[in-house]
Amino acid sequence: MSAAGLRLDQAPPFFVPLRFFITAPIFGALAAATLLAGGPQALASRWTPTALAATHLLTLGFLTMTMVGALMQLLPVLAGSPLRHPRTVATVVHGLLSAGTLALAANFLIPGPVLQFVSLAALSVGLGVFLFAAGTSLARARSDATVLAMRLAATGLLITLLIGVLIGLGGTPSRFSADKTSTDMHLASGLIGWIAILVMGVAYQVVPMFQLTRAYPSWLRRWLVPLLFVALLLWIIAARMAHALPALFAALSLGLVATVLAIFAVTTLWLQSQRKRRLPDATVRFWTLSMIGLLAAVAIMAGHAVGIIVEPRFALLAVAWLIVGFGISAVHGMLYKIVPFLAWLHLNAAGASSAQTNMKAFLPDSQALPHVWLHAAAVALLAPAVLADPRWIYPAALALLGSFIWLGRNLVLATLLYLRLQRASKSPQASTEKIVGTAR
Repeated sequence: MSAAGLRLDQAPPFFVPLRFFITAPIFGALAAATLLAGGPQALASRWTPTALAATHLLTLGFLTMTMVGALMQLLPVLAGSPLRHPRTVATVVHGLLSAGTLALAANFLIPGPVLQFVSLAALSVGLGVFLFAAGTSLARARSDATVLAMRLAATGLLITLLIGVLIGLGGTPSRFSADKTSTDMHLASGLIGWIAILVMGVAYQVVPMFQLTRAYPSWLRRWLVPLLFVALLLWIIAARMAHALPALFAALSLGLVATVLAIFAVTTLWLQSQRKRRLPDATVRFWTLSMIGLLAAVAIMAGHAVGIIVEPRFALLAVAWLIVGFGISAVHGMLYKIVPFLAWLHLNAAGASSAQTNMKAFLPDSQALPHVWLHAAAVALLAPAVLADPRWIYPAALALLGSFIWLGRNLVLATLLYLRLQRASKSPQASTEKIVGTAR
């Protein structure tokens, strides 16, 4: 896919998606700080208050925050179906998602009825408004592999939200572990049905365009995402009806989920290996790290499906790698291309004299490439923190904190440069070249 196939004229205002992108690293940093404060007991199990708070700060505050912002941009540009009243929708969803995520994380750490009510109400309304707006847009969109993935991902988010609300209505956070099946379903629908499916669908477009690879095979684009969604539904049915279905049914459905994810990861790595342009690129390296993280998590899932891996700590590590290794790495990579592209696009649309500025000026490699190594260290350090000595949580969380601070700094610098160039374009006396040189 080339930029020529995009509906750039329908792009929403720059700060509609950007508010989500700028806010997300704050939640990521809060998650890392929560793990630091929790210390060696933070990842003793999935059910510690610290682990629950950090998980939701990452999945809601960082991943969902960025993906909602990305969809507000991609629906009009890729699907040709803009959201109605994008500024209003963005303001409402951003405010409620931010407040709900903070209240939910606080409620895990300091349980109370007020925080519980605020979190459930804010997240239900905020995500509900987004799902309605996005669903209306997707209903009008032309159908292709990416649009289908967006539709299925929105369905996955709806399922995740409904299960989460039902769990929340069942009592205080201390009772969340009473129904392991419901929490497993909530986790799987969120990580696979929402995050993985959306990453896959968007990858069909952004990997060839931004990483200069060949297109994904047509058969893969047509069948892989629907197959993953069906496999996930089969696993959810098997989990809910474990008393009536043989254990083999759950193992086979989990194995199918793992196989589909592995096919996507291997294909993406293969496409990257065939790139003709070999210059260092932060987005390519983040996506390589993402696919390695996905394969590592899938290996644990496959081992669990066949009964080789039964230790609960490995399941916790698989979840950590799915979130931090796969999801967050892929989002980092996308942000390093999407934000400069949007800045350049909106300057160009406004007729700014700086429209010819290279997109690299907004996030140069000198700022982006070191971030890859810092984030890779955070991903790698999760293994000893979960499987070996819990004191490894300190360097792991510090690396994760540094990663989000680095991302936030880079996004802020890119935004400030955009604002400077925008102002310079309106001033005949200003020198665009001087501003770009100073920003570098």
